[in-house]
Amino acid sequence: MQIVTINPSAPFFIVFNPGSGRDDADVTRTTIETFLAEAGREYHIMVVEDASRLPHISAETVARAKAQEGVVVAAGGDGTINAVAQAVLGSGCPFGVLPQGTFNYFSRTYGIPSDTAKALQVLLNSRAHPVQVGLVNDRVFLVNASLGLYPKLLEEREAYKASYGRTRLVAWWAGIMALLHEHQPMRIHVEHGDQSYDLRTLMLFVSNNRLQLERIGLTEAAVLEQGQLVAIVLKPVAALTLLRLVLRGALGQLGDADHIASLAFRQITVMPARALLYSRHRIKVAMDGEVTLLTAPLQFRVAPEELLLLKPEVAPGENPPDPDSL
Repeated sequence: MQIVTINPSAPFFIVFNPGSGRDDADVTRTTIETFLAEAGREYHIMVVEDASRLPHISAETVARAKAQEGVVVAAGGDGTINAVAQAVLGSGCPFGVLPQGTFNYFSRTYGIPSDTAKALQVLLNSRAHPVQVGLVNDRVFLVNASLGLYPKLLEEREAYKASYGRTRLVAWWAGIMALLHEHQPMRIHVEHGDQSYDLRTLMLFVSNNRLQLERIGLTEAAVLEQGQLVAIVLKPVAALTLLRLVLRGALGQLGDADHIASLAFRQITVMPARALLYSRHRIKVAMDGEVTLLTAPLQFRVAPEELLLLKPEVAPGENPPDPDSL
């Protein structure tokens, strides 16, 4: 897929999820409307009042954008961006993001600012570049997908956020409190090409995000630029050891940890042990911060299509610019 120059009159079709924003939703919407009106750019905003309708609204938005040769834009956190990307993938529509979440790993990886006005400037002045997408079964993930401990941590984190607010501090505190409990390991069977592994693990974490891997100190981040994904296996450990591993990750020193194993791949199949006993066993899988139930076996792979993402230009061999400096 080639870099695409966007028609300067192409309308923007924006899926806006006010519930996922860190800022006041009315202020964010006003910023979008004022900025695009002053730029003389046609736009349509689809507000997601009910999160359960996000997939349906995203599909309708993509259909409208495709009919009018427009650009589909996701305004929300990583979960909202994921849902819109699921609808966009394979449509041929260019894709833009206005990040509104807590961590915004996807947008930050590609140099897209968290400030709404600056992100709008990127939409107006950028070409669409192909970016890699991960799949677990038929579901998209842009940042990561996991099973085991991580989905449990996300569920507890959401409970904390509902009580104490959607900030990074609350997210970190919720994670630390959840890690203090003892967690039962799971048994999984992994097939990778002609090799297979039977593993006992607390978590299988599959990454499609260079920035996230670099921040925790894993050198495998480079393989994402080579059309692969990275699977990280956390061996069973006690709660205090788990906390020490989290601290090492926060310091960017997880790469040489004894309790971590990793594998670069284009496709693997994962079968939880319970799925060998029960047909159509369903298991909790976290994708870009949202937890859902999927039917085993789980196939993690690089999607055959890429997203056409509007993002700042980057010279060959260089990293994207610091989003907050744009």
